[in-house]
Amino acid sequence: MREIPVNQVIDLVERLCIEANSLLGRDIAASLEEALAHEESPLGRDILQQLLDNAALARQTGGPMCQDTGVAVVFVEIGEEVHVAGGSLENAINEGVRRGYLNGYLRKSVVSDPLFKRKNTGDNTPAVIHYRLVAGDKLRITVAPKGAGSENMSGLKMLKPSDGVEGLKRFVLEIVDSAGSNPCPPIVVGVGVGGTMEKAALLAKEALVRPINQRHPDAAVAQLEQELLELINQLGIGPQGLGGRFTALAVNIEIFPTHIACLPVAVNINCHCTRHAEGIL
Repeated sequence: MREIPVNQVIDLVERLCIEANSLLGRDIAASLEEALAHEESPLGRDILQQLLDNAALARQTGGPMCQDTGVAVVFVEIGEEVHVAGGSLENAINEGVRRGYLNGYLRKSVVSDPLFKRKNTGDNTPAVIHYRLVAGDKLRITVAPKGAGSENMSGLKMLKPSDGVEGLKRFVLEIVDSAGSNPCPPIVVGVGVGGTMEKAALLAKEALVRPINQRHPDAAVAQLEQELLELINQLGIGPQGLGGRFTALAVNIEIFPTHIACLPVAVNINCHCTRHAEGIL
């Protein structure tokens, strides 16, 4: 059994919180540059250039790319041969989030009670953590800050199996169209298909951390990703919702087996930053 000191987890999560908020992913940057080269709307081109300038400034200064630095969503893959020594893994992750948001001067947006007092916790904890047990002796942690502008535009629907692919396409387009400018397009669209209600929602979230230049390994799913991207970009919402060719940079779909009577579909949208950062211990 390999032991990983708890302080290494804290340090890694702290670093990932800051990096995810201040460093635009290379895949996203390349996609924005490609969109800039092909956008026909003058206003759309101006907006895309501003997004790239904003990302460059954040990289230079270490400041966040967006004022909404989000809820810290954390994906953890735990090797079966790993033991975190000196404390609890969950406490360590939350301590890393606390330090990252404090030391990175990132906006704290979490309220302890969603319904009544809505008092800010002051340090952006607790994080939303998803664990997965895997083979091996490594600990892989991905921090994906999620702002409200895009998160609030998410949707889930329990389709009938007879709705099929066409029903899925109608639902995804309906969600993106109704979102309009709210999620700060050009967006990345995560789609989760299958499992149960909560599994589909998690799949949609996981889809957002896959590089957007990496298509699904199943050829039929990959083709559907491309088809949905083209259909979304025909909606004409455009950069920041002001019209143009590029409403979305990518559609990532994740699938899972489901019940014979089910077809759950979840859509989770990310803004143009699609923030996430990953580290392995």
